[in-house]
Amino acid sequence: MARTMEPLAKKIFKGVLVAELMGVFGAYFLFTKMNTSQDFRQTMSKKFPFILEVYYKSIEQSGIYGTREQDQEKWFNSKN
Repeated sequence: MARTMEPLAKKIFKGVLVAELMGVFGAYFLFTKMNTSQDFRQTMSKKFPFILEVYYKSIEQSGIYGTREQDQEKWFNSKN
């Protein structure tokens, strides 16, 4: 019985590993895009504000302050 479950367990492990790697690379891509593009952050603020909030908190935690304020100032000025 253990012999027949072994290939299934390997397939499940590989699937979980691939899913986790895709998640890590997706998060890295998203962070990099938000870190380099103020326009993308504005899009994220409209569609997924909770993700943008996590981004702001993570960069503030790392000691980079003022990004949130710069974004809000630019977006407010662009409305006027």
